[in-house]
Amino acid sequence: MTMNMMLNAGEAVASETKVQPIVRLKGIAKYFPGVVANQDVDFDLLPGEIHALLGENGAGKSTLMNMLTGIYRPDMGEIVIDGSAVSFASPVEAIAAGIGMVHQHFKLVKAFTVAENIHLGWKETPRRIARDLLEARTAELAASLNLAVAPGARVSDLSTGEQQRVEILRVLSRKARVLILDEPTAVLTPAEAAELFKALRQFAARGNAVIFISHKLDEVLEISDRVTVLRGGRKVTTMPTGECDKRMLARLMVGQEVVLSNMRERRPDAKPVSPQPVLSLRDASARDDLGNMALKRVSLELRAGEILGIAGVAGNGQKELSQVLTGIRALASGQVEICGKDLSRAGAEEFAAFGVGHIPEDRLQSGLAPALSVTDNVVIREYGKAPLSKGWVYRPSAATSLARSIAEAASVRVPDFGMPVRNLSGGNQQRLVARREMRIAANVLVAAYPCRGLDVGAINAMMRYFIELRDAGVGVLFVSEELEELLKLSDRIAVMFHGEVMGVVNTSEVDIETIGLMMGGQRRGPAGATAEN
Repeated sequence: MTMNMMLNAGEAVASETKVQPIVRLKGIAKYFPGVVANQDVDFDLLPGEIHALLGENGAGKSTLMNMLTGIYRPDMGEIVIDGSAVSFASPVEAIAAGIGMVHQHFKLVKAFTVAENIHLGWKETPRRIARDLLEARTAELAASLNLAVAPGARVSDLSTGEQQRVEILRVLSRKARVLILDEPTAVLTPAEAAELFKALRQFAARGNAVIFISHKLDEVLEISDRVTVLRGGRKVTTMPTGECDKRMLARLMVGQEVVLSNMRERRPDAKPVSPQPVLSLRDASARDDLGNMALKRVSLELRAGEILGIAGVAGNGQKELSQVLTGIRALASGQVEICGKDLSRAGAEEFAAFGVGHIPEDRLQSGLAPALSVTDNVVIREYGKAPLSKGWVYRPSAATSLARSIAEAASVRVPDFGMPVRNLSGGNQQRLVARREMRIAANVLVAAYPCRGLDVGAINAMMRYFIELRDAGVGVLFVSEELEELLKLSDRIAVMFHGEVMGVVNTSEVDIETIGLMMGGQRRGPAGATAEN
């Protein structure tokens, strides 16, 4: 009997096929002050299946999995593993029961090698062992699990996809039978994602199981056998993936129809595109954190009232480009101008003063101070301005009032503005950062992967933020790996490869295949008068 046949009965599949779930969650509830994170959630995971867990940002997915992995304890309900009720006091106990999770933000020690990370904290690691033996053990383990890694490589030198394989190998080396993946393809190239899917199918085929948390509905439809949708902390449904499509899943997640239409059309009252650029980059070169040349003589122009998309596989200079354009990274050579003012040697504060907002690639590392309150993070750009400050006097009540108004504009429910911002879901953090930066983006908004890890409704909202700015006469530079997003939103698209611009194309005159070729290193000639390079 195939898996699809086994799953054809939907939620009754376990009882009808007499297959005992590896995991069964019964009536799970979890409460935080002012927030119902989960309420009466049932969930079962069968051997041999890949089960997708969907929901909007803040729907309760991470909380539910944190209870299954021993990070939290449920306030109500029961966790059953292999037919027996369990209560995990810590992640160590969950791992001992065969439950392992790879989080969206990796837990590796970057200064250590792959082999050292695999063996760190593992009870089966010998007390005394030579480095070559550690690496040999790692290579043997990787081969047995069909996960290619370089045992002697330092983690800091690995790509994101390679680091993810190390994380998965760490979990599986502890003999996990259940692998939980949180947004596993958010920072992977298409080729790396395909390799991951192959490894997941092989893992499940051995009688193990995978819980796959993702907002990429195409991937959910491709990889999963069943889908469970959460909304507002409650389960909406569990059904076979073969009975689903993208529109249905989006509607179940959000509670209403979600239409991601072409957004390039301008409102009648939108400000026209300026004839002169609001941002100019000329022959700009810059080094990465290791001293290698990451940008190589890049020239770009962004006009007020347009959205310029930046396409390319991650790691081809996009991060350095966004940092150069916001004063975070110094130029090695070349020039950057904002509104005709040379800011080539300016810092981030001067760029902000010239009306440049920045949604960074990593919101937790660069956009937020995780331990500070929601209020502090939301108003951090405006501490020294009225009405937050009068002379040397800071007014906390005015800060809280401003934070509330920004959260309302971002459609983020905050139970306590004094709590650490890290307690919010990733999607809500991203919305707050976006709205905060929009307030200072009088001339330019630089948005690096702003939709990464967001659900379909939040992506729609984020895109509308950019449309709002564009129509108000702001120039928006939008960096993304998702070509469909770029084509729906951008007026022009510049494609980067190995730190260079392969060409700038008018979105109305190009297709995905052409952009894909440029992402692989094929140059394209000028796109009329608007193209560079």
